[in-house]
Amino acid sequence: MTTRDCILAIDQGTTSTRSIVFDSTTKMLSIARREFPQYYPEPGWVEHDAEEIWKDVLDTAREALADAGGTSRVAGIGITNQRETTVIWERSTGKPIHRAIVWQDRRTAQVCNRLKQEGAEPLVRSRTGLMLDPYFSGSKIAWILDNVPGARTRAEAGELAAGTIDSFLLWRLTGGRVHATDITNACRTALFNIHTQQWDADLLNTFNVPEKLLPEVCDNSTRFGETDRELFGEPLIIGGMAGDQHAAMIGQACFEEGMAKSTYGTGCFMLLNTGDKPIMSQNRLLTTIGYRINNKTTYALEGSIFVAGAGIKWLRDGLHLITHASQTDDMATRIPDSHGVYMVPGFVGLGAPHWDPDARGLICGLTLGSTQAHIARAALESVAFQTYDLAHAMREDGAMRAKTLRIDGGMAANDWFAQFLSSMLKADVERPTNLETTALGAAFLAGLSTGVWNSLEEVAATWKQEHIFSPKMDPAQRRVMLDGWHDAVRRTLTPRPAEATVTPPATVSAIKAA
Repeated sequence: MTTRDCILAIDQGTTSTRSIVFDSTTKMLSIARREFPQYYPEPGWVEHDAEEIWKDVLDTAREALADAGGTSRVAGIGITNQRETTVIWERSTGKPIHRAIVWQDRRTAQVCNRLKQEGAEPLVRSRTGLMLDPYFSGSKIAWILDNVPGARTRAEAGELAAGTIDSFLLWRLTGGRVHATDITNACRTALFNIHTQQWDADLLNTFNVPEKLLPEVCDNSTRFGETDRELFGEPLIIGGMAGDQHAAMIGQACFEEGMAKSTYGTGCFMLLNTGDKPIMSQNRLLTTIGYRINNKTTYALEGSIFVAGAGIKWLRDGLHLITHASQTDDMATRIPDSHGVYMVPGFVGLGAPHWDPDARGLICGLTLGSTQAHIARAALESVAFQTYDLAHAMREDGAMRAKTLRIDGGMAANDWFAQFLSSMLKADVERPTNLETTALGAAFLAGLSTGVWNSLEEVAATWKQEHIFSPKMDPAQRRVMLDGWHDAVRRTLTPRPAEATVTPPATVSAIKAA
């Protein structure tokens, strides 16, 4: 173990930025957090100001370091970030040429639909494991190049750099000396071949993105570079980076095939470790790289739910039904059931296994007896129902069934939700003592490259269970609730042309019959 036994983890999320200092026992020594604005310039568009994000990263990092006693014990920095959110900046100044386009943004839906009609989706699916969808970064990069005056010309001249938030932060932290990303962020751009593990010329041509814009792709645990001395008083090694869901998988120590985690933040993301070979989904799941350490790649199946905690936030900020998210636990507990009310949170479309970017939110089953509590409970239930759909699709794809699901994120602290989730999945749900698993995963990656931990086995030994939830619901009641959910989903989905109505096994009809 190095004499420097602490790691600064920077967790740059969709609605907030956090910096946390962990020691080698994973004890949290300090934390600093800032929320930042969301921008919605048009319906379906979601943007962030990358300069505001950069300021928050610096402010929280400095605050966390100061509260932990300075940099003397800090071996390095780990970064984890909201995936797919895209920035293009000037190489000469580091300044973005447009607001960051957020992963939730749907502005490129028509472009993606046109590419599908031109037959591009099989290429994207086979090379990247992803859907051809506005969710991913490739079409976002092209949109900025085509809509900011002069951007494409400047890109071709080598004046601009593009990347996800991790890459932008790395550039700023190193004073523009390093333009790199890690493999988990690269594999979410729809431009990266997960088999050859390189930027793919055919994909770059499909999306019309110049390769010279893009960063070097590295292992998750490696020495990416050093920070400018002026930022923190001395140079600090940036020793690990991963997209937030992959970092959470590492923070939950899901290192064996068949282990699974689900993170409940703004959205919900369930990752199942599938070992050293990718499973190409037939059920509209994503085949992704879980992590690459010491040049050894581990793959995963992922189900992406766009709205989880964001639905609770909408109850608070949009409907004003609650003043704090924690109220939903009490509201769900004090009524016997949801009174037939279902909420399908398709506010920005539906993710896996439906991938319907045009779907919109729905609350159905309302009667004169429906109350605020029923709507709040339906919002919580919707997240568990969606998780069930993901787990079912993974089984249909032939992946090893996870005996337990490790959960984290804000909603994981809700006991009622965790118990309901266990009953829907008919599986044990494990909650760790440390719910900051995303930041912890980034810390593990940086600590592995700087000697704080020496192996994945050492990392796994630090994981501790706080509580386990086991199924309790009557099977007949469970079946009725799932049937009602799938009926609500069917009402939400966008009608499709006749030639596109072939339904994969794990969409609504097959799930309903399971």
